[in-house]
Amino acid sequence: MTITLVPGFNPGPYTGAGNNTYLISGREPTLIDAGDGRPEHLAAVREALAGARLARVLVTHGHPDHATGAPVLAAEWPEAEFAKMPWVGQDEQFGVPWGAVADGNEVSAGDWRLRVIHTPGHAPDHLCFFHEDSRTLFCGDLVIDGASVVIPANHGGSLTAYLQSLDAIRALRPDRVLPAHGPEVKDLPALVARYLDHRGRREAEILDALEAGLVTPDAIVNRVYGDLSGALRPMATESVLAHLVKLGDEGRVRKEDEAWRVNQVQ
Repeated sequence: MTITLVPGFNPGPYTGAGNNTYLISGREPTLIDAGDGRPEHLAAVREALAGARLARVLVTHGHPDHATGAPVLAAEWPEAEFAKMPWVGQDEQFGVPWGAVADGNEVSAGDWRLRVIHTPGHAPDHLCFFHEDSRTLFCGDLVIDGASVVIPANHGGSLTAYLQSLDAIRALRPDRVLPAHGPEVKDLPALVARYLDHRGRREAEILDALEAGLVTPDAIVNRVYGDLSGALRPMATESVLAHLVKLGDEGRVRKEDEAWRVNQVQ
């Protein structure tokens, strides 16, 4: 049995060099993530299958670059099953009947049984898939070596949940971590430590901005990120908002109309 990285051929400001999907060969050939439906991806999946029939597609979460390719794959392999954690209001657009999976379930993939691990934060339905014996983790968008992960607060993201998910995956101590973007993660504990340090420093910068009288995400982005425009600015705004919501959940800041303000310690 082999794991073949099948690129998504979809580079861009939100996807970096493009998505990674993974074909697990064996009795039930299984694809981790569906890509976004590009003909090059379909051709690459067909080549990786080498004449076998695709049995199953497991989707880590319902963002378009991970799920839009589902109907294209279904048209090519109509007997294939498609499974993900439900995300009401999001899944319907992808045009396939989804089988529902949940935290703690086991699913067949190739010759393996993978454990489903719910890891919300980047998306409310985000999943990782873990093979216990080989300690292989398919981690979706939970971590990306060389880049931070966007937490889209206006679209189901939660920084509080994301940090909890990082802790849960680090505790698994996987030997191999295969992400949906970027290279294979060689040292998960070190990467998580860098993520936590980055989030801590960003939180301090946002609190400093609030103390200086900047009370909206846009104003804070201008101070924290500098002259940022184009596709990256909405991502930065979502990140700042995610931090503000987390600080609000902790009682450290409050929102008044459209303004965020620091709660003074009594």
